[in-house]
Amino acid sequence: MFTRSAIFEGAIHAGREEEFFRIVEEKLLPVWKRMPNAQAVRVMRTGRGDPGAAPIIMVQEIDYPSMEAVEEALASPVRLEGRAITDEMMSMCDGRFYHLVYQRIA
Repeated sequence: MFTRSAIFEGAIHAGREEEFFRIVEEKLLPVWKRMPNAQAVRVMRTGRGDPGAAPIIMVQEIDYPSMEAVEEALASPVRLEGRAITDEMMSMCDGRFYHLVYQRIA
């Protein structure tokens, strides 16, 4: 099992928090669920962090059965749909997002 996560780091512009997360729920989540080979999709909104922790806005995770399945998803036109929506959403915050792929151990 492989999990590709997107880490959204930074700060949402004041007063835009609900709009930001509405885009996630109404626009991005349906696209992420259509990613080829996706077995599960999770989105976590940060509640609190340790003192000095990076300012993480949210984390998204998509589970795939293999690394080949991850690569197929990355090459999919569905990914481009999500990227366009993500760019719109990121205009509401100061920050960045990046991806990590994990191989599940346990």
